Amino acid sequence: MIIINVLHIGIDDTDSPDGMCTTYLASQIINGLNDKGIELLDYPRLIRLNPFARFKTRGNGGVSFRIKNDDNAILAREIVLGEVEKLSMFDCDNTNPGVIFYEGEITPEMENYAFRAIYEFITIEEAEMFAKSIGCEVHKFKKGRGIIGSLASISLPLDDFTFELLAYRSSENYGTKRRIEYESVYEMDRQTFPDTFENIDYSEDYIAIEPKTPCPVLYGIRSNTVDALIKAKDIVKVEEPIVDWRIFKTNQHTDMHIQKADSISSMKQFGCYRVCGTVKNRPKIIDGGHMFFYLEDESGEIECGAYEPTKNFRHIVSELRPGDVIEVYGGIGEQNTFNIEKFQVIELNDVEFKNPICECGKRMTSAGKNKGFKCKKCGRKIQSNEKIAVKISRNLKNNKFYETPVSARRHLSKPLSRM
Repeated sequence: MIIINVLHIGIDDTDSPDGMCTTYLASQIINGLNDKGIELLDYPRLIRLNPFARFKTRGNGGVSFRIKNDDNAILAREIVLGEVEKLSMFDCDNTNPGVIFYEGEITPEMENYAFRAIYEFITIEEAEMFAKSIGCEVHKFKKGRGIIGSLASISLPLDDFTFELLAYRSSENYGTKRRIEYESVYEMDRQTFPDTFENIDYSEDYIAIEPKTPCPVLYGIRSNTVDALIKAKDIVKVEEPIVDWRIFKTNQHTDMHIQKADSISSMKQFGCYRVCGTVKNRPKIIDGGHMFFYLEDESGEIECGAYEPTKNFRHIVSELRPGDVIEVYGGIGEQNTFNIEKFQVIELNDVEFKNPICECGKRMTSAGKNKGFKCKKCGRKIQSNEKIAVKISRNLKNNKFYETPVSARRHLSKPLSRM
């Protein structure tokens, strides 16, 4: 077996809400490497981190790739650092790029660090200390927060993964409406789904492959296979130049961020979990269109939210009733509310307790506390205070999953089409 000495390169936090994309910067670097005869050993990787982290980039994803650690390694470093300095959005206060170079095999402790970056919150100081302890070459620009995601993108094992093809625009078109022929996207979805997914939100007539930010990305297509991406790219038609495109191997849509929580009380703020509990109250909608209810178990309770951008998903949540046992997937945000990405019904409460029906056929009303029931129609009274269990029909189904729509789905959330 031939053993190749490998140089791992990680990059993160080069973009801003106003532009740039770390994947585009990485693609430019790869083009520069290829021009010098330096080839990648595999697809570049796009690794999404904790979506509930307090400080994060626009998509909270780092990029990494591997090359041979040979005589070209010094030149490769120069190309990488040169492009980061040239293209990063340094004018933005929250853009703090970081670059990591690492030689050798990925160790279990590096993998553990990567999972922590997805599950928890890691400081810049902690990331730098760990990187240097394992022999990484660390480059920080400004505060250098990007080293957190750079190291994670290098280190994360990908037992489950997807691919994304990103097509890039000409710089003269940044900030303008993307000229994508929408009907061709529908045709692409018809021909390639479920090998490709998250293309369209049919409930909202929403084209999901089109970004809504002024970044270099023209469109992004996600898939389980590279062949499906190539086919999809040939179907989608655009009316503006594609100056570059790249396929990334990624942890998107794998639920990699979700940890199994043994109890509600064991969950921590900014973490991502799946947890089983009992619905405590009927979901209520508030001003702004957000819907909330409480989930409880023996250890405590937590407020769960289905927010306005989830659209019709809120109507599904509204079908929940006290006593329903469900398992929710999602994360805990700034307000300590559990943001639901999807849920599975474990056991529906299909019994409702109602006042008894009088002999005359009218449903009785309470006669007062501990005074039984009375009939307003015929005046009959009974002394029993016990309500009658009535079997009710439910629109939800036992063991079934329900998910947010494509337009509101997080990068890491695994769609039902992949489950």
